[in-house]
Amino acid sequence: MLDDLLGRTELKERIAELEENRDRLEDQLSAEKRRRSEAATDRQEAERRVNTLEDKVTQLEDQIERLRDDETTLSPRREATLSGGRLDDVLDRLATVETGEEGALTAFVDDGHDLPGAVRQALGNRGALVSRAAPCLVVVDDAGLIAACLRPPLSPAPFAEWGRSFRLERSWFCPQGSYTLALVRSDLFAMGTYEADQRIAFHGFDSALKSQHSKGGFSQSRFERLRDEQIDNHLDRCRAALDEREADRLFIVGEQSVIGNFEEIADETATVDATGDPESALASAWADFWSVQLWVV
Repeated sequence: MLDDLLGRTELKERIAELEENRDRLEDQLSAEKRRRSEAATDRQEAERRVNTLEDKVTQLEDQIERLRDDETTLSPRREATLSGGRLDDVLDRLATVETGEEGALTAFVDDGHDLPGAVRQALGNRGALVSRAAPCLVVVDDAGLIAACLRPPLSPAPFAEWGRSFRLERSWFCPQGSYTLALVRSDLFAMGTYEADQRIAFHGFDSALKSQHSKGGFSQSRFERLRDEQIDNHLDRCRAALDEREADRLFIVGEQSVIGNFEEIADETATVDATGDPESALASAWADFWSVQLWVV
């Protein structure tokens, strides 16, 4: 009663209310401090993880750069063009290599962007040299004494196998049996029938093409159209001659721009740079076709 008269009851209630608000604010402050502490901890953990990932990215970038440097600086220990007796000698030496069980790897790599796992494992970063040489035949022994690529004139189906010796079929490298080899250029055709390395028949011709555009004559577009027509007529003559060939197996070599027109009928095609009259150009093309590139990696 006295408190009511003196107004202390109201003051006490006000004090109690303020203390309650104070306690609530203190609880909120404590909760905020805990939240900030946890947030700081989470932030530090996130920063640590970011730093770790950045270190890993830097390491991987360095590794990629080293691999790129290796690919650009790597070079074959030896390069050579083999033919005739020298080719026979090299093939004979490789054929005499004997290893333990699964000690000799032979693989034909058709696509340099898709190396077989066995080649990658056997050669490591020097597998980049195989990619450059493809399509090629790879021979590697498990002791690392032999590591070479050869590009045979006749490509087998891709394979990769380990054995006691290298798989080397002479028919991939050397002329055997009856076949026709034809040289096709936009202005020349030459075709020979062969028994192994002996030519037993020949047929050839050349076609005159408009070689330049006269300023006072046809328009450039008409000149190009006439030249294309001349090339088409020449290629038709080539097809007709090929239809009359004596041997079934057909190898076509010549200009990259025209031999694509004959891929469907050819057993093998290759680009060669053979010039001269039809007969001498064919002799040069035959020698180029049956040459084998060697890279010692």
